[in-house]
Amino acid sequence: MRRIHLLHMLFLLTCLALLPASISRSQGINPDLLHERWKAQWIRTPEAPRREFGVYYFRKTFVLDTVPSRFVIHVSADNRYELFVNGTRVAAGPARGDLDHWRFETLDIARELRTGKNLLAAVVWNFAELAPMAQMTNETGFILQGDSGAEQIVNTGESWKTLPSTAHKMIPLDRKKISDYSVVGPGEEVDGAQYPWGWEKPDFDDSAWKPAEPLSVGGPRAIQDSPSRWMLVPRNIPLMEASPLRLVRVVRTPGAEVAQSFLEGRTPLTIPSDTRASILLDQTYLTTAYPELLVSRGRGSEITLTYAEALFKDHEKGNRNEAAGKKMIGYQDRFLPDGGEHRLFRPLWWRTYRFLEIDVETHSDPLVLEDLRGEFTAYPLEMRARFESDDPELAKIWEVGWRTARLCAHETYMDCPYYEQLQYGGDTRIQALISLYMTGDDRLVKNAVESLDESRTPEGLTQSRYPSWLPQYIPPFSLFWIGMMHDLWWYRGEQNFLRGYLPGARGALGWFEARLNPSGLLGRLSWWDFVDWTNDFADGVPPQEPDGQSAILSLQFAAALRDAADLELAFGSKEHAAHDRALAAKIAAAVYTHCWDPSRNLLADTPAKKHFSQHASILAVLEDAIPPAQQAAVMKTVLSDRSLTQCSYYFRFYLFRAMKKAGLGDQYLAQLGPWRAMLALGLTTWAETPEPTRSDCHAWSAHPNFDLLATVAGIQPAAPAFAQVAIRPHLGSLRHLKATLPHPQGIITVAYVREGDALAADVSLPEKVSGWFYWDGKKAPLHGGAQHLKF
Repeated sequence: MRRIHLLHMLFLLTCLALLPASISRSQGINPDLLHERWKAQWIRTPEAPRREFGVYYFRKTFVLDTVPSRFVIHVSADNRYELFVNGTRVAAGPARGDLDHWRFETLDIARELRTGKNLLAAVVWNFAELAPMAQMTNETGFILQGDSGAEQIVNTGESWKTLPSTAHKMIPLDRKKISDYSVVGPGEEVDGAQYPWGWEKPDFDDSAWKPAEPLSVGGPRAIQDSPSRWMLVPRNIPLMEASPLRLVRVVRTPGAEVAQSFLEGRTPLTIPSDTRASILLDQTYLTTAYPELLVSRGRGSEITLTYAEALFKDHEKGNRNEAAGKKMIGYQDRFLPDGGEHRLFRPLWWRTYRFLEIDVETHSDPLVLEDLRGEFTAYPLEMRARFESDDPELAKIWEVGWRTARLCAHETYMDCPYYEQLQYGGDTRIQALISLYMTGDDRLVKNAVESLDESRTPEGLTQSRYPSWLPQYIPPFSLFWIGMMHDLWWYRGEQNFLRGYLPGARGALGWFEARLNPSGLLGRLSWWDFVDWTNDFADGVPPQEPDGQSAILSLQFAAALRDAADLELAFGSKEHAAHDRALAAKIAAAVYTHCWDPSRNLLADTPAKKHFSQHASILAVLEDAIPPAQQAAVMKTVLSDRSLTQCSYYFRFYLFRAMKKAGLGDQYLAQLGPWRAMLALGLTTWAETPEPTRSDCHAWSAHPNFDLLATVAGIQPAAPAFAQVAIRPHLGSLRHLKATLPHPQGIITVAYVREGDALAADVSLPEKVSGWFYWDGKKAPLHGGAQHLKF
C-alpha cells in the first residue's frame, strides 16, 4: 500500500510540474529565426512511410559543463509530438494550424537540465487517413531548433537517433456502435511486449537506434523560397493546462470487486488469472483528460478502455445520473500488458468522458491494476468573474456553463470535445464572448479571428470551421466572424490587431453583396446556409423561395454590415463605413417591406409569408427592420406564440439580445427553463440540442454565463474597449445579486439589494472608467472607484 501511495504522490507532483508555468515560454524569439532559414533540419525515421500511420521515437543526448540560466528551444512536428527533458514531459504540440501557418513552441528548459549528460526525447505520430479532421498535415517530421549559439548543440539532424514503434496500432471508430458524425481521430492499441519501455529516460540504451534522416531545413513563414511545405510561425497561445484528476464513483463491476480506495489511488486491484472483468466508473461530471492506467504483471491479458459522455438504453440517454439497465457505447483504447512492473498506458491524444469502462481479460498471469487516473487538459482559462444571487440554481447553471466553456477550449475553440473538436465560426463567436466576460483572456479569441481569416478562399468567404483538412462552407458563419471582430473591438479594443483583418471582412461582405436580388434581399446562396438546429429547418436551413429571399439570411448580412461599418469608421475607411451602413439600412427596409405580416404582427421567413419563426423577428428587432415602437409587442408575440419555429439553445443567444433590446430583459431569467431542464436530466455540461441530443457538451449553449453578467447583472460596454460602461440590471425575481467582471483596465464589481421597486447598488469601476447606471427609468452617473447608489 505504501508503494502505491508513493506512486500516487509522484503522479500528483508530475502533473503539477506540467502546469504551463513550469516551462517558461520565452518572451522573445531570436529574430533571425523568424526571417532566415533555420540550421535545424526536419527529420524522420529512415525507411518509414512519409504519410502513412506511424509512431516514432527520437532521442538526443548532450553534455553540459554547467547548467545555464536560460536554454531556449523551438520545436514542432507533423502530425504531433510530446517532448521530454531528462524523462520529464515538458510540452505537447504543435498548436493546431495549417501548413501555411505551422506552429512551433518556444520553451526555456533550463530548469530541467543538469550538469553532465542530458537527454531530449520526443514521440512523434502521424494518424494519416484517420487523423482528426482538425489536424492538417504534410508528412511525418520533427524539428527542434536552439534559439542561440548556446543551444545549437540540440538542433535536429543526423545526430539525433530514432526508432519506429512496432507497438502501436490505430483503432478506427466502430460506425456500427457510434453512427453519429464523429471526426476526432482513432483509438489506440499499444502492445506492451513491443513497447520500448523507458525510451524517454537518460539511462535507456539506444545503441541499436538509427541516425535520423534529414528532410529539409526549417523555414519561417516570412522567408524567401520556403525550404519545405511547413511555413513555421510561433505559437500564439499558452501551453494547455495539465492537472491531476481522479475518478469518483464505481457504477458496476461484474467479475471484480473494486474498493473506493482503488479510485483514490491508495490500493491496487488484482484481476486473477483466466478472468473476465468489467468495471464501469463515473467521473460524476464530464471532462477532457489523458487517462493513465498503471499496471503490473498480466502478461497476455487484454485491457480495453471505453469512454462515453453518457450511458444509453435503446439509443436514448435519459437521466445521465441513472445507470440501471443502460450500456456503454463509445470510442476505445486497448492495452496489451507485457507482464512487466509499473507499466503506464496513456494514449497520445486526450479523451472526453464522464463514464469510463475498463474491460479486462486475463490468461495465466494475474493482472495488477495499480492505478487508473486522469490528467485534465484544456486551454488554461482562469475564471476571474463571479456571480452570486438568492437563486441557488443559478449557481449551478454558472458552474455547468463554465465547465462547458472550458471543455470546448483547447488549442482552438471547439464545438464539442467528444465528436468533432472543430472550431466553427458561429459557435466560436459565443464562446469568445464567454471567455472575455469570465476571464478577460483574449488570446484564444485572437487566435480564432486569425485562424478563420487564414481559411478564406478566393471567393471571399471564410470556411465554416478551421483548421480542417476537409473544407466546409456555411456562408452565415463568415458573417459571425465579422461579428466576433466587432465584439473584440467593443469589449477589448485591439484596433492594431483587427486592422489587418478588414480586407478579409470586405471580401466576405462583397461575396454576399454580389448575391442581392432586385428585391433587396439575398438570392440563393451556395453551400450550407445553416442557421439553427430546429425541427422545421431542414438541415438547419431556414425556408427560402426558389430565388432565395430569406429574411433571416438577409438580416444576418445586414448585421455584419453594421458591425463592419463600426470597425471601418473606427480604424478603416469612412467610405466603406458609409457604404456598409447604407446597404444594411436598405436591406432591413426591404425585408420589412416584403416580409412583414401585419395580421400576425410578425416578420415572415420569406415574402410568401407561409412560414414564421422566432428567428426572423428576432433579427428584425436587432437590426431595427421593425420600427422600435413595435419591437416590444413583436417580442412578446415571439415569446408566446408556440406555432412559430422555436429557437434551439444556440439561437436563444440572439433571442435574449432581442428581448433586452425591446425592453424585456426582466423576463430573461424566466427563459432559462431549458437549462434548468438539462440540470434535471443530470447533465454536467450543456447539450448541443434538446433531447435527443448527439453531444452532451456544446459551448454554443453556455451563453447564460455571459448573460448572467451582461443581462442580469447588466454590465456592458458603452464605448469601444470598454472605455465606458452602461449598467442596466434585469433582476427578474431576484432580490440579491453580487457580480465581478474582468475589465481591460481592472475589475468591475456590483452588489444589488432590492426591496420592492427600490434598489440599493454598490458599484466599483476601474479608476479611469466612467459610465451610467440605469434603473426603473432613472439613471445615475458612475465614476472610477467605489460608489453607493439608491433608487
